[in-house]
Amino acid sequence: MLTSEQIQIIKELQTEGIKNKALTKEQLDLVYQNNWFNLWVPKTLNGLEMSFPEGLNLLEELAYWDGGLAWTVTLCAGANMFAGFIQPKFAKSLWSDPKICLGGSGRVGGKAIDAGDHYVVSGFWSYATGAPHLTHFTFNAEIIKDGEVLKNESGESLYYSFLVPKDDVLIHYDWDTIGLECTASHSFSFQDLKVPQENAFVLDPKFKQSDSALFNIPFMPFAELTLLVNYVGMFKRFLDLCEKYYFEKSQDTYWADKHSKTRFKQLDQLRTKFEGKVGQVKAYAAELWENALEGNEVEADLYLKIGELSREIAKDVRMDCAEILPLFGIRAAQKDNELNIVFRNLFTASQHSLLNVW
Repeated sequence: MLTSEQIQIIKELQTEGIKNKALTKEQLDLVYQNNWFNLWVPKTLNGLEMSFPEGLNLLEELAYWDGGLAWTVTLCAGANMFAGFIQPKFAKSLWSDPKICLGGSGRVGGKAIDAGDHYVVSGFWSYATGAPHLTHFTFNAEIIKDGEVLKNESGESLYYSFLVPKDDVLIHYDWDTIGLECTASHSFSFQDLKVPQENAFVLDPKFKQSDSALFNIPFMPFAELTLLVNYVGMFKRFLDLCEKYYFEKSQDTYWADKHSKTRFKQLDQLRTKFEGKVGQVKAYAAELWENALEGNEVEADLYLKIGELSREIAKDVRMDCAEILPLFGIRAAQKDNELNIVFRNLFTASQHSLLNVW
């Protein structure tokens, strides 16, 4: 889905983003020019409104060439998707800015006191991907009224999602990881912030404010699949780089006689297993999209299958990378070697709680 020119720009800018520990101006310009942060935003709000399978393919391809850039696009585009759940008039005013970029935390990390025409919110949230270039921060907070935490129909604490302008938050510059450096996923907080009621929303198809089929998809399988394709794209690149290394080593007849057959066989087995599972989860994603297009009720079993297989693939990727990286010698330990960059990105991505399972 990417042009050769876009791929070249992405490859050339990757190391600058790593050194900068945030997306550079040139990287952000590329994103803005292609409207990638608005991948899932309705066309009525100047978004791309891609089909779900098409959008997943784009994210996977971005991840193949630069995992850090793709991770940022995925998380920020996922947050911009909230446009479909925000009151239309408010959404239209927000998306009049072509560079609007939402991002934040999916964790319930704060408390919101219902004060009638507004909320008073306090809290601390971690891992807001793209923090330096966000225009608004998003977060979840428990709802408190008359001193009591409200409950939902299941008896659990009620929480809403919120968004607030970047000027209202304190960014804690605490993102210092071995991989995905350019995502700049810093923490943020604030105390007793007055938040208008229109800034609160509920991420549930029952509360969607747009007719786009995308918003018929529950947020959890949406999040699992969009995150998964990042692992898929990065691991495909990892395997291709491994294969390239083996072809280079095969020029050495001693290495070829001793290792070539077993190393290529191992790589083929890993790739076959991986591609089989990815094919299956993409079939689930296609089924999910078809149901969304038709507005049909989806059986919970499909959501369960998507979640379980996504976590299984993520674990396979983590374990397979750890198994074969030591076979590449000191080259794989060099920070500027792409094999090492992809490994660091994958290892850091594997710490995300959504698809992390032991």
